[in-house]
Amino acid sequence: MVLKDFYKVLSEEKTGDSKYTISILINEKHDVFKGHFPGNPIMPGVCMIQIIKELTESITKSTLIMQTLSNVKFMALINPEVNPELRLELDIVTTEEDLVKVKNTTFFNDTVALKLSNVYKKI
Repeated sequence: MVLKDFYKVLSEEKTGDSKYTISILINEKHDVFKGHFPGNPIMPGVCMIQIIKELTESITKSTLIMQTLSNVKFMALINPEVNPELRLELDIVTTEEDLVKVKNTTFFNDTVALKLSNVYKKI
């Protein structure tokens, strides 16, 4: 975990051949929110991308490096004081070339906060 104590996994469920649903709890008291932004904490997009990478590494039991990031759409701001619990739906496919393709949708409650597709390479 790059950011110590930034989040914890509440549940992880395999919902299909390549599909997973993971619930996490964001630590609203983490230092990252003191600077982003004081008095109005907002989840940094780069932190969400890192969380997705870490969860994918855990599921694939592989160390990964990002190859491409596409179709990134931040749909709603995540305020950890208001919505600390997030649900990530991941579709993870590993290719014969040691690439891991991920499609993600992140929610708080029923609100879509983030959609992205990316490709990692196993290292």
